[in-house]
Amino acid sequence: MSFERQPRETSKAFAAFQEYLAMGPERSLSAVGAKLGKSKVMMEKWSRKYDWPARVAAHGAHLALVEREAAEAVVRAKGADWAERYAELRESEWRARLELVDLAWEIVRRWRARPDRCGSLEGLARLLDLMSTLGRRACEVATDRKEVVGRVEGSLRIEIETALDKIYGKPIPGEVVDVEAAPVVPALAGGKP
Repeated sequence: MSFERQPRETSKAFAAFQEYLAMGPERSLSAVGAKLGKSKVMMEKWSRKYDWPARVAAHGAHLALVEREAAEAVVRAKGADWAERYAELRESEWRARLELVDLAWEIVRRWRARPDRCGSLEGLARLLDLMSTLGRRACEVATDRKEVVGRVEGSLRIEIETALDKIYGKPIPGEVVDVEAAPVVPALAGGKP
């Protein structure tokens, strides 16, 4: 890497570069020279000869890459954790559904045997509904149906207008001309009335 010691770079020149690099955004050739007891002219010579500005930029790019890769690794790890939790949740809901299926069949069996001593059919219906909801969630099937009856022209237009506003922003205020209702003015010869 270009920010490491270069071929034919003396140990003193490399130590000066490392000191220059470590100074951060406040770095200067005169400051590194003063710190090392060397002249600013010597620092300028080494800086030109070993291209310190490009090496500093390469070091910055390397650090940015390392930081980005570390952040991506954290995100990937969190994503894997959440995927595992999601799979566990789905499996848990499926197991609960299977237990409810067994319970529902047991209630049906008891109800058929002695309807006067068993729970209500309403309770059984709620149990079956819960069982269905858990099964649908575990299989990632929609649990609610939304039915639209009648005409939806008005609300659909509002939704489209809202979507267009989000994409393009609000229109600039101005005069709106209905071209279909605007009177037609015939063109005259010579441009005069």
